[in-house]
Amino acid sequence: MRAWPTPHLPVVPGEPISLRLHDVARDEVAPVEASDPARLYVCGVTPYDTTHMGHAATYVTFDLVNRALRDGGRAVSYVQNVTDVDDPLFERAARDGVDWRDLGQDQIALFLEDMTALGVIPPEHFMGVMESMPVIIEAVQALVDRGVTYEVVEAGVRDTYLDLTAAGGLGELSHLSRETMLEFSAERGGDPQRPGKRDPLDPMLWRGERDGEPAWDAGALGRGRPGWHIECTAIAMEHLGERIDVQGGGTDLVFPHHEMSVVQAEALTGERPFAAHTTHQAMVAYDGEKMSKSKGNLVRVSTLRGEGVDPMAIRLVLLAHHYRGEWEWTDADLTTAQERLARWRSGLSTDGGPDASETIAAVRAALADDLDTPAALAAVDAWADLSLSAGGDVQSAPGELARAIDGLLGIRL
Repeated sequence: MRAWPTPHLPVVPGEPISLRLHDVARDEVAPVEASDPARLYVCGVTPYDTTHMGHAATYVTFDLVNRALRDGGRAVSYVQNVTDVDDPLFERAARDGVDWRDLGQDQIALFLEDMTALGVIPPEHFMGVMESMPVIIEAVQALVDRGVTYEVVEAGVRDTYLDLTAAGGLGELSHLSRETMLEFSAERGGDPQRPGKRDPLDPMLWRGERDGEPAWDAGALGRGRPGWHIECTAIAMEHLGERIDVQGGGTDLVFPHHEMSVVQAEALTGERPFAAHTTHQAMVAYDGEKMSKSKGNLVRVSTLRGEGVDPMAIRLVLLAHHYRGEWEWTDADLTTAQERLARWRSGLSTDGGPDASETIAAVRAALADDLDTPAALAAVDAWADLSLSAGGDVQSAPGELARAIDGLLGIRL
């Protein structure tokens, strides 16, 4: 699957700083001691109702990780999946009276447009489930061969599950209580109440074919389709190897999705941890509730773009909030971002200005400190205010700062 175009990445003057990032398994901010290339995997969209601000916040956050690693001199191998085979997609297509494949393609195209507009660096591998089916089937079969699976047969249909007791490692990522795990599993695509499972939390690896559902031939597994979590395990390992440096997504993926993806990967390799850092974007709310497709309380990037809103103002709204803090989208936030964007452009549209070296260093330092974007924006605000109020005679300063804002923050001016 083709991703979106790569934006121009200017060389930023000054000395880079090594990134420190929160890891949920350790619950601490720690240096990203990445390989070269750094291996970054971010969970992608299920292509319906894209791209809302929760999506945008996630992909902008990990775009900053990508930019910080590149600024530090590392190449980055970035992989993102697309869940183009999934029950919610089928249900939305049936509701709207369209083919689920057509709905998926339309929404993927819209997602690509939104990511291009927001200046997000595309993944090296942008992989849908359908095109990844062979590697997913291979991963499931490998788990079967390792003796960490079992089958549940109901009405003649055979489903394959991971045996978490045999695989080991449950809870090492999320550190949740079993009661909370059961609650989240029921809410987030699991089937903890299903009879015949050895443990209610065991995730489905392969769903046997049902009437009216798409299915693929999987050899000894039988015709069917993959469970949700195994797609990310298989796609990440196929393109990044047995261990990765950063695994990312929203906080609603901590359990069960990331927990199960990690347990499956570690069952395949026998090595822990699968991801050196597992990092999460906090939820974005609207009208007092978490923004989600199921609730329908969505603010979409494409809608705002259609209304003539500059995508850089949208990106500035996202950067105004630290990625680990929950926040709520408001029209006032957008107005503030539009005013900030105009002020920055005015401050930079001069023949000279105040020296920008300390400002660039402050932006770098803020981003290196667990992506402290509010502090980074404040540093640029201070320079722009000084430029507009007092001017300056360093002719290179506006150009140098504009390159830093573009390269580090992804704001095109």
